[in-house]
Amino acid sequence: MKILLVTKKFPYPLKEGEPIAINYLARSLTALGCVVDLLVLNTSKHFFDPKDFPASENFFREVHSVPVQNHITVFGALKSLLLGQAYILDRYKSFDFADKLSTLLAKHQYDVVQMETIYLAAYGVVVANCSKAKLVLRAHNVEHEIWERVATTTSNPLKKWYLRNQNKHLRRFEKSHLNHFDALLAITARDLDAFRKLGFKKEGLVVPVGINLSEYPTDNQQIEHPLSACFIGALDWMPNQHGVVWFVEEVWKKVAIIYPKASFHVAGKNTPDWLRSKIGSTVQVHGEVPDAKAFIQQYPILVAPLFSGSGIKIKVLEGMALGRTVITTTIGAEGIPAENGQHLLIADTPAAFVEKLQWCFENPVSALEIGKNGRQFIQHFFDNLEIANEVKGFFEKLINN
Repeated sequence: MKILLVTKKFPYPLKEGEPIAINYLARSLTALGCVVDLLVLNTSKHFFDPKDFPASENFFREVHSVPVQNHITVFGALKSLLLGQAYILDRYKSFDFADKLSTLLAKHQYDVVQMETIYLAAYGVVVANCSKAKLVLRAHNVEHEIWERVATTTSNPLKKWYLRNQNKHLRRFEKSHLNHFDALLAITARDLDAFRKLGFKKEGLVVPVGINLSEYPTDNQQIEHPLSACFIGALDWMPNQHGVVWFVEEVWKKVAIIYPKASFHVAGKNTPDWLRSKIGSTVQVHGEVPDAKAFIQQYPILVAPLFSGSGIKIKVLEGMALGRTVITTTIGAEGIPAENGQHLLIADTPAAFVEKLQWCFENPVSALEIGKNGRQFIQHFFDNLEIANEVKGFFEKLINN
């Protein structure tokens, strides 16, 4: 089976959800005998030089990258607003990328062209015109839902209005393009149901992000800061920014009074200066770290205070895979059928977060058991090779039909 993956982020380095999700599924499909090529819309915001792609991670037959300038500008935002368009979608339009896609489709007879995220859906017409391949959308999130939730939690009236305006256009785009695809891979059953309600009528499959536990060794002797917690995630992403600020102001300041020696550590790429100043000196901000797994392993607790977003939160899965006690919100646990108090801890209010952290600090052995249970849960429900094998079987049926 020949598959072309069309993405808007390079599947490396493995420091945030989308590259990890792309990398892990492609790696497992290759291990199952599929031939996988990669075409990346390599944006200026998340640019990665293909020359730096390590051989150990390059399991693709061919890798193609098209650089695209997509930094946010005031002019671009105002233009899309006046034209009644979603600026977040306009930033992924590129004639060069469309030309490269058509060239690859003419060169190879692919069985499946898989587009990662709805942001690339406009290129579906190129596939329809140049190939007989089945066109599949892998939806990492219900995208309009993210911005709807962000708008709800935003206090600035102008920002709230703009986000709701963009959400309206994004929802309309998702709804109008979903049935251009032959099939849809959704990260969670909840997401697939949301797409059905939007009007999606084709074949669908729930495909969570798989984890290879052999790449997530856990050693509780490595915990360097027993009375501590950490957060890690891309800090140029609005839901993460909001979650960190909320946690520091509403939760950690209260925890620090009870436990003056406790420490909270924040890591993530593209940490803005305003965020550093906002969360103050009571928190250690590490910026981008070279190894996310090694960072998480230093601390007994991983917090994921997320109140917007969609799909599966991969850092929650990674924290559980590493045997750490994960404390997250109901939204942070969406798509993860884990039991609260058994595999992870769920808190949605400042008081609940404080209570969970206190319990962990006062009962480290019991908290460690939750981490161990979480790791076993990942092994049972999120095995990477089993998930990829299900995807391969789904593609075979789609091709034969």
